[in-house]
Amino acid sequence: MTDFSKLGETFGQCFHVDFSEVGIFNFAVVIFSFLFVDLFDTLGTLIGVSTKAGMLDKAGKLLGIKPALMADAVATSAGAVLGTSTTTTFVESSAGVDAGGRTGLTALTTAFLFLISMFLAPIFIAIPAFATAPALIIVGFLMFSTITELKMDEKNYTSAIPAYLCIIAMPLFYSISEGIAIGVISYVVINLVCGKRKEINPLMYVLAVLFILKYVFL
Repeated sequence: MTDFSKLGETFGQCFHVDFSEVGIFNFAVVIFSFLFVDLFDTLGTLIGVSTKAGMLDKAGKLLGIKPALMADAVATSAGAVLGTSTTTTFVESSAGVDAGGRTGLTALTTAFLFLISMFLAPIFIAIPAFATAPALIIVGFLMFSTITELKMDEKNYTSAIPAYLCIIAMPLFYSISEGIAIGVISYVVINLVCGKRKEINPLMYVLAVLFILKYVFL
């Protein structure tokens, strides 16, 4: 039987942290670190899953990204208040997309099944990790299939190489946000070296500087 009594001990503990001995600089570093990790993990997952679902427009943008990010932010905040590990989007969603899931009904069905699984947790915990690993390998394969959309010709090296570094960095660092960081930094550096400053969006400069500062101070 699942024991929910521990929620009473962890609920709201995030509001009882003593910040009196934490300097403003260290506090800002921690806040921005969590921001980058959660934001870019979520963005990477959303774009990847949306690409698989064919939900991006011709410019490669997700039109409904604002409510999706809001839902993730609410879930992250609620999870923190409950004292659980960070609640965020997962690339496993691509498995549902590949099976035909395209609407909110798919998400509601998944949420309902997760709710039921809370009461069957002892049974699921008994299942060894190596039994579920093949499913994650298939998920990785489904996410990787979009690599065929990358243009690898000489004219697009300045975009293709950062994308390649991004793909390699994600499994090596075991983090989507770290892969995005490497991709952003390398994109800015490579385009600057190749004299393609005009192709760099000003936002990319800001992100590259922030990512570099993250590595310097952490």
